[in-house]
Amino acid sequence: MSPALMAYRLLTRMLEPLTPRLLDARVKQGKEDPVRVDERLGVAGRPRPHGDLVWLHGVSVGETLSLLSLIERFRRDRPDLTVLVTSATVTSAELLARRLPPGVLHQFAPVDGPRAVAAFLDHWRPSLGLFVESDLWPNLVLAAEARSIPLALVSARITAKTADGWARVPAAARAVLSAFALVMPQDDVSAARLQALGARVDGPVNLKLSGAVLPHDPAAFTGLSAAIGDRPVVVAASTHEGEEAALVRALDGLADRLCLILVPRHPERGAPIAAELTRAGHRFALRSRGGDLTQATDIYVADTLGELGLFLRLADVVIMGGSFGSILHRPTLGGHNPLEPARLGKPVFAGPDASNWQKVTADLVAADALMVVRRMEDLPAVVAPLLSDLAAARAMGERARRAAADAGAGLDRLWDTLQPLLPPVRR
Repeated sequence: MSPALMAYRLLTRMLEPLTPRLLDARVKQGKEDPVRVDERLGVAGRPRPHGDLVWLHGVSVGETLSLLSLIERFRRDRPDLTVLVTSATVTSAELLARRLPPGVLHQFAPVDGPRAVAAFLDHWRPSLGLFVESDLWPNLVLAAEARSIPLALVSARITAKTADGWARVPAAARAVLSAFALVMPQDDVSAARLQALGARVDGPVNLKLSGAVLPHDPAAFTGLSAAIGDRPVVVAASTHEGEEAALVRALDGLADRLCLILVPRHPERGAPIAAELTRAGHRFALRSRGGDLTQATDIYVADTLGELGLFLRLADVVIMGGSFGSILHRPTLGGHNPLEPARLGKPVFAGPDASNWQKVTADLVAADALMVVRRMEDLPAVVAPLLSDLAAARAMGERARRAAADAGAGLDRLWDTLQPLLPPVRR
């Protein structure tokens, strides 16, 4: 074992007795689930089912939700396997509680202390561990390898900062990465960084491109559709601070012709958005406070968790948030997943900040399914024609649907590559 890994293991072993106090502090901050916090110590929240079990792990919302399409493939093609999903954030757990199919288990991932990791692996005894993330926890990875659990690192994205950190301890990086029998990065940049650290790369896959269509509540859809009436709908999805006000100002001239729905990326921002709209004199309703969407509502703030699929289905046009920072003189966030509206056949607009989704955005632009808006004041001129011609909007949306289907083909490649690592079918 490399000196760096030995030092890490010793340090985490020494500090692990302090973990309960740290977790208690995080509970008070709302960063841990008070009922399930012991799962972070490796204490299982439920019994292990009989038979073989595969373990899928992602840290937060994006990684864990990207697993849903793979989970469906397990349920369809290997129903004999129990699927366990682990994540590390409260928000991801809340979303997975709504999205995971029946029979799929969720636990909070253990902290990377030797005892917590051992307790987790002792209880669950996975036949395969599949990681979807950019942060690699040495105790967890190496303990699984020591138990001869096959490991796969898929849809991996490693930042320059993370790669530079591992490059300072090259022997440790090689030891951790060599524990994986399969490494499939999500892009060429991550592939090059992982190879430089000593990983053997087996080809690309990006599970975020293979995601399932977002779910919705049909009854809520029917009620909201009736309330909207025949007005065209613009949905601003996954917006961040500063974007809501800028989008409202930009589209103000079209206010009498549309219903604008704001879906903030972080629902807890509903109250400050409402305060801003009140100061500007807009008629709006706040969903979290039971506000009704009526014919008199110009702006509807959908500040709830897990309902993006509902509001995207209501849209005639979708504007992706997180992509306008540079033109609003705010931090650039790299954009959010334009495939979510595209899978539902919606025409998409985005700002110039799409570094997180550069190739996807380029492919959708090439398919005439997405338009990049370079200046906020240009937005009305490009949105208005689609609101006036909903047949053109539907045609653009259909191009988006086809492009999204082409982007999602990597799941089949991943499934085929995983087969040698899966336990045999028990008859």
